[in-house]
Amino acid sequence: MLRAVIVFFPAVLGAYILGSIFATQTILAELQAMAIPVTMRDRLHASWHDLLGLTTSYLPLMLLAFLVAMPVAAGLSRYLPKARVFLYVLAGAIAILALHLIMKAVLGLNGIAAVREPLGLALQCLAGCFGGYLFYVFTGRAHR
Repeated sequence: MLRAVIVFFPAVLGAYILGSIFATQTILAELQAMAIPVTMRDRLHASWHDLLGLTTSYLPLMLLAFLVAMPVAAGLSRYLPKARVFLYVLAGAIAILALHLIMKAVLGLNGIAAVREPLGLALQCLAGCFGGYLFYVFTGRAHR
C-alpha cells in the first residue's frame, strides 16, 4: 500500500508532463495550419511555459482523476491479475477522458483548449495511458 502511494505521484507527474506537452504542441500545430510561423524555439518556450503554468490547475485535476482511477484499477486487478497492465493503462485513459468530459459538463467549457478537437482529446487520453502504465511499472515488483 505504501509503495502504491509513493509511486502514485511520479505516475501522475509523467501523465501531466506528457499531457501538457501534447496540449501545447496541438495548439501550435493549429497555429501553423493557419500559416502562422512557429519555430522550434517557440515550441520549446511555449511547452516550458505551459508546463509550469498548468501546475496550479491541470496537475491537481489530473491528480484527483488518478486518485479515483488507480484504486479502481488496483481493485479490478485482484480479480484479473493477467490484465493488470491493461487495467492501469485503461484507467489512466478513462480518468483523463472523464476529467475533460466533467469539466465540459460542469463548466460549459474545455479546461484545456487542445481538447476541443478529437485528436487533442485522444492525445490527452494517451498521456493518461502513459501515467497508468507508469503506475503499473512502478508498482510491478509488489505484484510479481
